[in-house]
Amino acid sequence: MPELTRRRALGAAAALAAGAGAQALAEPAASASPNRPAPSQGSMAGHHHGGPEAFDEVFRGRRIEGRPVTGGGHHHGAGYAVFIDGAELHVMSNADGSWISVVSHYDPVPTPRDAARAAVVELQGAPLVPFAAN
Repeated sequence: MPELTRRRALGAAAALAAGAGAQALAEPAASASPNRPAPSQGSMAGHHHGGPEAFDEVFRGRRIEGRPVTGGGHHHGAGYAVFIDGAELHVMSNADGSWISVVSHYDPVPTPRDAARAAVVELQGAPLVPFAAN
């Protein structure tokens, strides 16, 4: 059996990374998870004047709201606030225009409405605990 060298280890790691990257690119297009909410109508739907428009709806029995806000505070959501049953869901907009929340931080979505819906799914009926910013 040949001796393991740094070159062989790096080659094997590169092959694994390339395979995992190709699989990651193919998975989202191939199937959608039934546990995730359906995205809003396109990434530009609900956008006007450079920001997402307000919403107020009931999703899976929870009231979700989103609206532009002004002023300081700890908002990283480009002046936008999202609430689930009256409790603020901390959201942030990414440089690519996608949105994340503290509940579904590693699953970016196209709009703040989708971030609220994803959080409701993830919470599974549990109450949203307010986020304590620094």
